Amino acid sequence: MVPGLFQGLTQESAGMKETGSVPPVIGLLDRVLAPVALVCGGATLIVMIGLSVINVLIMRKALNAPIQGAEDIMILLLVVIVALSIPLGARAGSHIEIEVLASRMSPGFAKWSMILMKLLGIALLTAMTWRLWHAGQNAERFGETTQQLLISYEPFYYLLAISVALYALVIALDIWQLLRSDKVVNLKIDGGTA
Repeated sequence: MVPGLFQGLTQESAGMKETGSVPPVIGLLDRVLAPVALVCGGATLIVMIGLSVINVLIMRKALNAPIQGAEDIMILLLVVIVALSIPLGARAGSHIEIEVLASRMSPGFAKWSMILMKLLGIALLTAMTWRLWHAGQNAERFGETTQQLLISYEPFYYLLAISVALYALVIALDIWQLLRSDKVVNLKIDGGTA
């Protein structure tokens, strides 16, 4: 890892251990999840941009000879970006929550209704993880491949299954935080917490 690239994240996480606002397991998850998602996602995005520029502007428009299978690669790279962003978005609190009635609820009822919703979310994500893993196991047998290059979807199903499982873990850790302190401390991408 590049020295100093995620310095704010590690310093903030170390400070949180001392104050006790975020348990060490969540600090560890933050220190692993953010750099992996940001570096790998950024690298994937750079490859996508480069491939788009080369394929569309140079090969297709200038030379009238587009790269065969470029669309297949772009779709698979997009799946990678989505898979990397799901658990990080959950940890950063970036996913949409609709809290229409929260201001009208008592704090105790709001807390327990949030816990109930998060438990339902874990159940749904667990089922999704299982089905994605199962789809990955059967992808080659059913011939699930890209259209032009015939790249199997199997590893991408596994990547999505791991990503959704990490999302379920983040929600479980949110429940743990709610039970400990009545609020969830989210990760700020710049290295702090919100």
